[in-house]
Amino acid sequence: MEDIDHGIPLSYLEMNLRAERTAALLVKRGVSHGDRVAILCRNRVEFFELLFACAKIGAILVPLNWRMPRSELEPLLADCGAKWLFHGSEDSAVSAELSNDRLPRLNLDDAGESGFPTQRDRCEPFTGRTVWPSDETWYLLYTSGTTGMPKAVIQTYGMAIANYINISQGMELRADDTTLNYLPLFHTGGINLTTLPALIMGARVLLIPGFDLERLLDLLEAGRLDTFFGVPAIYQAISLHQRFDELDLSRVRCWGCGGAPMPVKLWQQFAARGATVLNGMGMTETGPTVFLMDKKNAPNKTGSVGKPQLLASVRLVDPDGKDVAQGETGELWFSGLGITPGYFNRPEATNEALADSVWLRSGDLGRQDEDGYYYIVGRLKDMYISGGENVYAAEVEKQLAGHPDILEAAVIGVPDQKWGEVGYAYLLAQPGHTLPDQTSLTAFCKPRLAAYKVPRYFVPVADFPRTAAGKVQKHLLPEPELKTK
Repeated sequence: MEDIDHGIPLSYLEMNLRAERTAALLVKRGVSHGDRVAILCRNRVEFFELLFACAKIGAILVPLNWRMPRSELEPLLADCGAKWLFHGSEDSAVSAELSNDRLPRLNLDDAGESGFPTQRDRCEPFTGRTVWPSDETWYLLYTSGTTGMPKAVIQTYGMAIANYINISQGMELRADDTTLNYLPLFHTGGINLTTLPALIMGARVLLIPGFDLERLLDLLEAGRLDTFFGVPAIYQAISLHQRFDELDLSRVRCWGCGGAPMPVKLWQQFAARGATVLNGMGMTETGPTVFLMDKKNAPNKTGSVGKPQLLASVRLVDPDGKDVAQGETGELWFSGLGITPGYFNRPEATNEALADSVWLRSGDLGRQDEDGYYYIVGRLKDMYISGGENVYAAEVEKQLAGHPDILEAAVIGVPDQKWGEVGYAYLLAQPGHTLPDQTSLTAFCKPRLAAYKVPRYFVPVADFPRTAAGKVQKHLLPEPELKTK
C-alpha cells in the first residue's frame, strides 16, 4: 500500500507490524472484544492499520462521515457506543466540538508525545487471534441516509471474503494489479471496491485523500493503474476534462462502475475510447457486490448490471413476495454469504429488511431479460402513479439524459388534481449548453415515453445534492413549485 500524499509505501509485512502495534495500543487503552472504535479521517494508511488492529482483538471499527457536522456525528457516536475516537488533523475542529467529554480522542497526525504515531510505535506488537469467525462483526457502516436517520449496517468477516470472491472474479483482479483508492472510507465503495479485495489477494493499493481529477488523470496517463472503480459522477468528470481525448484508456485492464445508473451516452463515450466499463450493482447491506456485467456482453447489453456473481442469489418478487415472470418488473431480493446479518442495535429495522431472516429486501426494482441479464428499473419508493399507471422515475430519467443538452435528470412525482401525480423533472445541463424550453422538452419526450410518463414540469438546477456513492439525494432537492394548468 502506498499513501501518495504522505510518501508512505508499506509492504504487507510493514502494514501487519503497524497493525499489531496499533492493536497493542488499543488493548492498553482498555479496548476489548466487541468494543467499538470510531474513526473520522480522509483516506490514509492509518485507517487500515486500525481496521486490521480491530480484527486482531475482535473490536469493531466505526468509520464516520467527515462531511457531517457535529450535530449529525454526535447521534452516531451515541448510537454505536464508541469507546475511542481517532481522527485526522483535518477533522480536529469537529472532533473538539463533540460534546461527549467522556469519549477519549487521539489525533492520527499529532507527532508529539501524546499523538498516535508515538504511542503506537512505543507498543510491543500484539499478534492477537489467528481465527476470525465468519459471522462476527468486523466494522459498521452507516447508510448514507437518502431518506432519513442513518442505520449502522453490520459488516462481517464472511461478508468481506464473499465480496472479495465476487468482485475479484467479476473484474478478473490479479495479485500483481495496482488499483487506486480515492472513494471515501466511510462508504462501502471506499473499503471494498476494490481496496480490501486487493489487499486480501496481495495486490498494490495507491491511496489519495479523496477524489482529485488532475491526479487521477496523471496516474492514468502514466499507465500506473490496472483496474479502476468509480461512480458515474467520476466518469462524467473524466469525460468532461480537456485531457480526456488524449488519454490512452486501454492501459486500464478493467473499468468498473456502480453506486448509481451510468447513462448510456456516457458509457458509449468511454467505449469509443477503448474502455469497456462494467456496470454493477450492490448495497452496503450486500457487502456490496451482487451484480457485475461481463466484458464480452457489455456492448450488447448496454444499461444492464449483468448477472449475479458467484456467491449471490437473487429473486424478483411482487408486493406479495411471489416471484414474477421473466421480463416483468419486481423488487430485488438478495441472499448469500455477502448479505449483512442486520443493523446494529436495530432489531425492528433488521426484521423489516430481512424476509424470513434469509432474503434481503433491497427496495430496488429490476427485471431480467431472456438471456438472464438484469436491469435496474428504479427504487420501490421512487415510483409514482399517474392516471392509475405506475411510473418509474429511473426510466424517465434515462430518456431525458439522452437529450444532447442534458447531462443528468432527477424525476419525482408531485400531486396533480386530475391525474393524482405527475412528473417533476430537475435537469442539469451539459457544460456550455442551455436547456430547451418546456415545449421543446415535452416534444422530445413524447416519441420516447408513454404520454402518462412525460413530466409536466421541467426545472433547471445548478447541481444535485449527492451521497458519497454519487446517488442524487432527492429529498434534498429544492421544493417543487407547482402551477395550475
